[in-house]
Amino acid sequence: MIFVTLGSHDKPFNRLLEAVQEEIDKKNIKDEVIVQAGATKFSSKDMKIFDLISIQEFDDLVSRCDLLITHGGVGSIMTGLKKGKKVIACARLAKYKEVVNDHQRQIIENFDKAGYIIGVTDLKDLDKALTRAKDFKPKKYISNTKKFVKLVEKMIEE
Repeated sequence: MIFVTLGSHDKPFNRLLEAVQEEIDKKNIKDEVIVQAGATKFSSKDMKIFDLISIQEFDDLVSRCDLLITHGGVGSIMTGLKKGKKVIACARLAKYKEVVNDHQRQIIENFDKAGYIIGVTDLKDLDKALTRAKDFKPKKYISNTKKFVKLVEKMIEE
């Protein structure tokens, strides 16, 4: 199953769902596709689309999916990484009024260069990302939260 999440952003991201639909139509995607669309209004006979879902449902879908396709939100990317999922992240872009600035492009480029995800800035390349995902082995995410907490505790004690 492929889980597509567009987050809870107040601006639509139709371009991503149009690109996913195109890959379904070209038979590059044959898996079940479930979408958390947020503010994006999109209709498809091939995808199960929900506006918003609970945190529990979201976590369950991420846990169950074979591939997570998401916008460039850090929270969505990190959720996939923490669960050891293959993640394709696609940037919302300011020129399409999907975001105020292109910060998602930078986030995606950094995660991609580090080997954690497959980044997509041009949705014409989604087919290449899907092909790459078949053999992609994401770098394992290791949290440094405990180290950070110890550092803060030490600072407070001093």
